[in-house]
Amino acid sequence: MFVTMEPIKEENSIAKVDESLLNTEKKGGFNIKILLFGLPIFVIQLIAVYFIVANILLSRIQNNYSATTQNPVENKNAKPATAKPTELGKFIYIPEDLIINPANTDGKRLLLSSLGFDVSTEQDLQVLKAKDFVLKDAVISVMSSKGLEQLGSTIYRDTLRMEITKRLSQVIPEVKINTIYFSKYILQ
Repeated sequence: MFVTMEPIKEENSIAKVDESLLNTEKKGGFNIKILLFGLPIFVIQLIAVYFIVANILLSRIQNNYSATTQNPVENKNAKPATAKPTELGKFIYIPEDLIINPANTDGKRLLLSSLGFDVSTEQDLQVLKAKDFVLKDAVISVMSSKGLEQLGSTIYRDTLRMEITKRLSQVIPEVKINTIYFSKYILQ
């Protein structure tokens, strides 16, 4: 009987070794349960967070914003409520057409542009007429510093308006430009 027990023990130890090898192989491989259960749970959590942020938090932020804009803190330097808003298009100064050489074109490419400068008062309009050459020089210096990519882009046009307005506020500080209109803009 003793002899029969030893081979059984060896077989059990071999079976245990084989099971331990099988367990290590399963741990090293890809677990499909993560893909089947973990990924859908993650997506559901992601959707839940989106709806919480979009519906609850954004509505609270909008409510807080509207409450602060309806009851602003009074500022001592604020303009009185009776001040009339500026009327766009009432006073527009239109200088002659400008022909501009864009940067890095060696004079081979040209930009023909006609601009209109909207100002608030007739006095500002008279100042722009008196300083026509200063105005044209400022516009040409800003536009000629830009390359073809910038001047050809319609998206960049608003940035160009802001740069021209900034430059004009430096050279003619007594005039406030409301906006700049482009009536001709031909790049050749």
